[in-house]
This record gives sequence, C-alpha cells and structure tokens, in this order.
Amino acid sequence: MEKIVLILHGSPRREANRWQPFLKILSRKLSKPVEDLTIAYLQFESPSLEEVLEKLISQGANKIIVHPFFLSNGHHVTHDIPKILDRYKVNNPEVEILYTKPLGVHESLADIVRERILEIGSLKGKEIEEKSFEIIEDEVDLGSFSPEEQVVLKRVIHATADFEFKDTMLFHGEAISRAVDLLRAGKDILVDVEMVRAGITKRYGKNRVLCFMSEVEEGEGTRAERAIELAFEIEENIGLVAIGNAPTALIRTIELINRDNRKDIVVVGLPVGFVRAYESKLMLSQQDFPFITNLSRKGGTPACVAVVNALLKLAHAIE
Repeated sequence: MEKIVLILHGSPRREANRWQPFLKILSRKLSKPVEDLTIAYLQFESPSLEEVLEKLISQGANKIIVHPFFLSNGHHVTHDIPKILDRYKVNNPEVEILYTKPLGVHESLADIVRERILEIGSLKGKEIEEKSFEIIEDEVDLGSFSPEEQVVLKRVIHATADFEFKDTMLFHGEAISRAVDLLRAGKDILVDVEMVRAGITKRYGKNRVLCFMSEVEEGEGTRAERAIELAFEIEENIGLVAIGNAPTALIRTIELINRDNRKDIVVVGLPVGFVRAYESKLMLSQQDFPFITNLSRKGGTPACVAVVNALLKLAHAIE
C-alpha cells in the first residue's frame, strides 16, 4: 500500500494552512485516490510528520513517498526532515520510505509566476471568466455529467461560487436539447421576477424575456403566481419558464403545464428560501416534462440566470 505525504512548513495564520483542496487537484494529476495523500506540518499546525508516519505505518503502508513542499534545499529540507525519516527507516525496515527533491527551479514554476504577474490588473472580463472556469475544472470533478450539462453547471458554480450545486443539480434527460431547440426556434422566456429578467443576457437578441409582475395586483395567492397565470393566459410562444425567486410561481407553473398539457415547455426551477423552495423543486423533479432544478434550499436569481444564459449560449453562440 503506497501513500504520499506532502510536508509544509506551517504558519501561525490558520488560513495559510488550508491546503486540503490542493490534495484533490494532486490526486487527479497522479490518478490516485485522495485518501492516499496526506499533508504534514513542521510547525504551528497538526498533524506533524511524526504523527502522519505513525498513522500510515499502523494502517499497513509499505511504501511512503515524502515530498518537501519547499522551494529550495534549506535547513528543513536537508537536515530536519531527513533526520525524522532516518529514524523511522531504522525502526521500520519493512517500510520503504522515499524522499523527493523540493520544488526547486522548474519550468512549471516560471509559468505560475508569469500567470500571477499577468493576472494583476490586466485580466479582461472574458479572461477572468475563462480563468474562473479553469479553477472550477481543477477543483471539482464533473465527469458524471454530460458535456452540455457541464456547461450549465460550471456557469452556476461560477455565478454562485458554490460547489454544492454539483451534488444537488438535476437535469431531465431531454431538458437541454429541448431548450436549445426551442430557443433557436425563437420561443420566449417567461421569468418570475424582474431581477431574473434583468440578468438574462441580451447578447443574442433572438428571444423575448417576459415578466408580468408589474401587470398584476395583490389578490388571491401571491403576485408571482398571478403573474405566471396571466402569462399562460395571453402568451402562446413560451418555450422556457425560469423561476429563480418564488416557490409559489414554480408550483403554479407545474400545475398550469399539466392542466393545459403544454409539456413542450422547459422549466428551470431554482427558487431559493426556507419556505416551500425545496418542496417546489422536489415536485418539479417528479414531472415528466423537461426541467432543470436543484434539490436544495439554495438557488436564487444568480443560479437561475446562469442556467438560462448557458442555454442561450448553447443555442445561439455556435450558429
């Protein structure tokens, strides 16, 4: 059983010691389970190198590769760490303990320094977005999603900075392909609130974005419900319904689609909140018409807008 240990110096600042996400990146680079990688610290933080070695040996590791996560061959790298390793080699001859070079002078380090220099004040909006997507791809595995679903999900994570959506998003099997076809055909997008309408890109200009909140008065039910009802009464060209705020609007959308048998409509349901938000999305997830949702209290305008903008890009940007 082979294990890998990264040794960091450690810092009095606790946030400087948070390197666990790096292990996930490294595990993918090495094609090894993240459980086979461990971080040890020389100072200020635990576990220590000694604690890590004791644990790995007690668990049956017969090969331990130790990498000093240092730039150069300083005193820690050439004296302190080897002294500890030599002691464990003597006391545990059945365990192969290997010690790598530190980071040292390497072309890849020059690339990193160049990247850090260029990103200071010089990145344009598109470059920042591309860099953000690279970070998302490095930090989370989206391999269980289709390429099109990954496009949508990465935009949601980018908009919310919340990786939890990877575990809660649900895509009906036909949702994306149907949405793309409807948007290309010029179908309208109905939204629940003005904030969602404001966030949807006007770059492509091929699909009207409709919101009827200002057209309805207070009455039975919520205004969001009444706005959705009005839209279904007077609009015949709706192809996509996007709900980012009001659970009641999502529930009413589901009822109207089933009542009127308008199951060619795709529903993006991502309302946020503690009251009926999760329940409304659970209801949506059980429908037989195309939908995109997430089973969580989280959601809201940024997530909903991100889904719609991703669908618009898939529909129009490649034409």
